[in-house]
Parts: sequence; structure tokens; C-alpha cells
Amino acid sequence: MIVRRTVQLFFLILGGVLGYHLIPPLFKILNPWLNLGDLMYQEYIGAAIGALIFLAAVVWLSDSFVQAFKWVEDRIIRIHVSDLLFGTLGLILGLIIAFLLFLPLQQIPYVNTFLPVFISVLLGYLGFQVGYKKKDEILTFLSMPKGKDKGEGKERQTELKLLDTSVIIDGRIADICHTGFLEGTLVIPQFVLEELQHIADSSDVLKRNRGRRGLDILNRIQKEKNVKVIIYEQDFEEIQEVDSKLVKLAKVLSGKVLTNDFNLNKVCELQGIPVLNINDLANAVKPIVLPGEELTVQVIKDGKEHGQGVAYLDDGTMIVVEGGKDFIGEHVDVMVTSVLQTSAGRMVFAKPKLLEKAL
Repeated sequence: MIVRRTVQLFFLILGGVLGYHLIPPLFKILNPWLNLGDLMYQEYIGAAIGALIFLAAVVWLSDSFVQAFKWVEDRIIRIHVSDLLFGTLGLILGLIIAFLLFLPLQQIPYVNTFLPVFISVLLGYLGFQVGYKKKDEILTFLSMPKGKDKGEGKERQTELKLLDTSVIIDGRIADICHTGFLEGTLVIPQFVLEELQHIADSSDVLKRNRGRRGLDILNRIQKEKNVKVIIYEQDFEEIQEVDSKLVKLAKVLSGKVLTNDFNLNKVCELQGIPVLNINDLANAVKPIVLPGEELTVQVIKDGKEHGQGVAYLDDGTMIVVEGGKDFIGEHVDVMVTSVLQTSAGRMVFAKPKLLEKAL
């Protein structure tokens, strides 16, 4: 209601001012045909006519004006205050540059009236867009120490490790943090936290349990004294996919992505972003088993080939026991015959020592 009244009052005053200056000359032009004679108070009559015309027009168009104003207001409210601040600073800088260009443009005939207005609008818009979209990069550049400390600043920036949703749900990151092997600052983006909460609110029981476990893992990580955890609230609204947002944020912060997602790992490698993959770490710390070593394992199921049995080490390494089908459910001593490294991990082939002695 206040907006509507304010718009109507503004156009009422505008119509009066325009009518005061423009309608009296119009009376003089139309006087020979209308025979108005020596009309008194032409300026005030013109102001009244102009005010009435503009008031009638704005009453007819007031709903459109109010809707447009509300739309602009909603858009401004949704913008983060930091984005609005940097966008405004960019707008001011663009207008300053446009003002500096006015002096040489005024010397150009024919175009010196409209060209400055066009350049002001263009540079103001470009300045706002640059300030709005490059805010994070500007902050990162300004936060980097000067002179000799610049290398140290870069090193400090690369200590940031961004967690994605999969590595949080996986849960092993909490144990790694507890051991103290992971240094630096863990960054949990707000959009990752929102995705995790969305999963925890899913109607699917499995997804809901995974999401809740991820939230529990975050609580464990935040309680660890060995690592520092921060929630990064900046979002990239122009990007839809969470993984794409994570890649963009890693570029802005010059950080590393901590994940166990194979596809995200490949995308980061293609774009030159350092990746810490939990699965690679798990495979790297598995104990090395060499042919000829003796192990004690429990055969738990059949293998793919005839007569084979399958067992597992404590770290999850699969052991294929030749002739182990007869020992399902039993602990048996085996001797390693070969080791095969696959993309899924390490696979060990072995034979029971009883069969070895029989041979």
C-alpha cells in the first residue's frame, strides 16, 4: 500500500511539473483554433492538467509498477549481502570509468549527447557483474600476504580440503581425522550440507539412514581437536550440480577436494584440481602380501570357479582359495600363490597348506 501511494504521488508531482512547463506553449499553438483568448494562469492550469493525466495513467498502471517493484525487491533480498556489496562496488567503479570517458566523448559531434548515457549503462552493468561474480576470487587475492610471504600464503591456501557428500557418508574420514594423519582445515560447503540434509529427509529408508549417518560423521569431525572445520556459506546459484559447485569452489579457494567419488576424481584431475581420494588411501595402506607367505583365513563362501572358496582379510582384501570349497566356515592355513592388482583393489590367490603338503 505504501509503495502504491508513493508511486502515485511521484507521478502526480512529475505530471504537474511537466504540465507547468509544456502545456502553456501548447495553449499558444492551439489558441488560433480554440479561440482561448488571453487565458489566465496558464502555468497552473497546465500543471493541473499534467498532474491529472499522469495520475490517471499511474492509477491504470499502478499494479504493474507495484509488481515490478516487488520483483526487484525480492531479487535484492535473495542476494547475499557480500554479493550485493561487491556488486555495488563494481557498479560504482564502472560509473567512475564512464565519467572519466565523458570528457573526450564531449568533443565528438552528433554522438556526444547519447553516447555517454549508453557507455554509463554499459560500464555500470559490466562493473556490477564483475564485482558480483568475481567476489570470491577478489577476496582470495586480497587475503594473500604480500612480498616474501606470498609463497607461504599460497601454501596456506592449499591446506584447505573440501569435503564432498560421498566422503562424509562413507564415514572413514572421521577415523582418519582421529588418527591425526590429516592436517590443515576441512571445509564443508553449505551446498554439500544442504544436500546431506536433503538425503537425511528422504522418504527412502536407505537414503535417510545414509544421510543421518553423514550428519553424525560431521558431528564427530567437528569434535576432533586435531583438525579445524569451517562451514563455507558461499553458494554458486548459477550452477545446479553440487559436484560442479565443489569444483568451482576448489578453484576459488585453491584447495583440495577430499572424496571417494570416481567420477568427481576424474573431473578434478581434468581441471587440474588436487584430489585426495579415500579409496586410494585405503588401498595404499593395505599390507603387502607376497607369493609364498602363509596366512590363516576363514573361508566364508563359494568362488566363481569350480572348487574355489572366498575369504577376506581384516582390511577387506579378497582371497581366492583354490580348492577351498570344502573348508567353507572353517579357519584354514593357506599359502599365497599370486597377487593381482585390479581397479577395485588387490586380489590374492592362495592354496590350503593341507593340499600343498598332500602334493
